[in-house]
Amino acid sequence: MRKQNKKSKKQNIEINYLDLIPVRSEELHWHKDIKGRVILDVENTGWFNKIAQTVFNKPQYTKVHLDAQGTFIWPLIDGKRTVTDIAALVKEEFGEAAEPLYPRIIKYFQIVESYHFIKFANMPSK
Repeated sequence: MRKQNKKSKKQNIEINYLDLIPVRSEELHWHKDIKGRVILDVENTGWFNKIAQTVFNKPQYTKVHLDAQGTFIWPLIDGKRTVTDIAALVKEEFGEAAEPLYPRIIKYFQIVESYHFIKFANMPSK
């Protein structure tokens, strides 16, 4: 699956997400709950969040609970495996329940990247 990003009107960069190597954010803490599901602890930073924490008792951390496939994938993000490598392990673990495999795993990585939970070690320059 390829996505095109426009650098300018004349240049397009194609990104093949399957070749990318995801790396977890070092600032993001995570743990597993008693059921073994991964929980990401996202710190609420910035001046607006500081005000909300003081005035409205908003928590300092938001907990993001991953589903079964997300929990399986998260520890596999080691900065060495490509999305293709991880997809093969997901297919082996979940079988038909992982289908449609590639569109789902690409969307997963696009979402966790958009929240800055991961970055890609080999992302082409935009």
